[in-house]
Amino acid sequence: MNLHSKLLEREAAGHPVTVGMIGAGKFGTMFLAQARLTAGLHVAVVVDIDVARARRQLDTAGWPAARYDAASLDDAYATRATLVTDDAMAMIADPRIEVIVEATGVPGAGIAHALAAIGHGKHIVMVNVEADAVAGPLLARRASEAGVVYSLAWGDQPALICEHVDWARAAGFKVVCAGKGTRYEPHYHQSNPDNVWDILDRYLAITDRASINPKMFNSFVDGTKSGIEMTAVCNATGLVPQSGGLSFPPATRFELAEICKPRNDGGVLEKAGVTEVTSSVYRDGRDVPHHLALGTYVVIEGDTDYARRCFREYAMLPDSGGKYAALYRPIHMIGLELGISVASCALRHEPTGAPTGFRSDVVATAKRALKAGEILDGEGGFCVWGKQTPADVSLAGGLLPLGLAHDVKLLRDIPAGSALTWSDVASDPDDIAVKVRREMESVFGRVEAV
Repeated sequence: MNLHSKLLEREAAGHPVTVGMIGAGKFGTMFLAQARLTAGLHVAVVVDIDVARARRQLDTAGWPAARYDAASLDDAYATRATLVTDDAMAMIADPRIEVIVEATGVPGAGIAHALAAIGHGKHIVMVNVEADAVAGPLLARRASEAGVVYSLAWGDQPALICEHVDWARAAGFKVVCAGKGTRYEPHYHQSNPDNVWDILDRYLAITDRASINPKMFNSFVDGTKSGIEMTAVCNATGLVPQSGGLSFPPATRFELAEICKPRNDGGVLEKAGVTEVTSSVYRDGRDVPHHLALGTYVVIEGDTDYARRCFREYAMLPDSGGKYAALYRPIHMIGLELGISVASCALRHEPTGAPTGFRSDVVATAKRALKAGEILDGEGGFCVWGKQTPADVSLAGGLLPLGLAHDVKLLRDIPAGSALTWSDVASDPDDIAVKVRREMESVFGRVEAV
């Protein structure tokens, strides 16, 4: 618990941690709101393809205009102001930047920026979990070989879940399950940016529809984001997907240990050591009380009768048999907490979660019957949703990663509910995301299609 004191040391030395952020969307803006108030941290550059929007976001985050009017990189460092630009590669190449925050949400862009950052000796905080799901294991390995840190983003649920898992294992517990909560009904897998409002209006009071991106919000609803985030958790912790992916069982936060345990002990899991996402909606449409829709959790197993007795004595949310117990965090603060990752990378040289292997994938799955010649529109769109799938199953079947199912032509008809394969689309072999993904499949043991 010494990140704050380390930041204060850097502040006192006149040498704050220098940050370049790419992508001034919601997550990035939330980070900016707190970064301005964090001693020992200097966001020297904000990059966005829409410079005017980035300036508006800084204003929204409470930055005085004088703080983001730097005329050049030299000016930003000299005055401790911020340069707003659309040139990500120039920022990454500047030797004075220590940490890159990649928050674009675009897989190809995230992969390209990560590779450039690693090549220039920068730590990278990958807010872009979409890119991590496509090629995170390879990027993390490249970073390690270069002596820099590749990290998941604190405040986002995957990094928080990784912390739960690390806590449990460091305390000697077996991790049975880890995950998060969301709002889910089976028909959500067919939602699209047009009809997603029928779902959002039931539980979000959004009066200004122009203020949000319905495609992005639809990825939260249709199951894609859950698949992406649980893939990041598996690849970072050694947990594995269930063979059928996520089942989204309804559960209150007080039932986590009862429900998220193996079936042979009365739960819903096919085995221990997996990820699962619980739903805040029962299958009949009723809201689950005391749900965990914005939170994270871990379920642990007590190895001895004494530990299990302690679960009960200290109200550690045990299951009915007392063998399992749960720990949960009711919320996540998204970009408001991101400074933890930045400080950890720069000052401890430790990630707040990072891939250690390729165990899970997110595969493009048809929302409806698709026709040859259609152009896929990727995450949160009208065509496909992302299903968590064991990596060996994905590789053996030549399944198409969800992050590469954008702006590509479909070569054949696909039935609703079917997983797409590489051979179903006209992918560009020279695309950076395709090339890196193919390399990762080779490095981590590609399996021949069955």
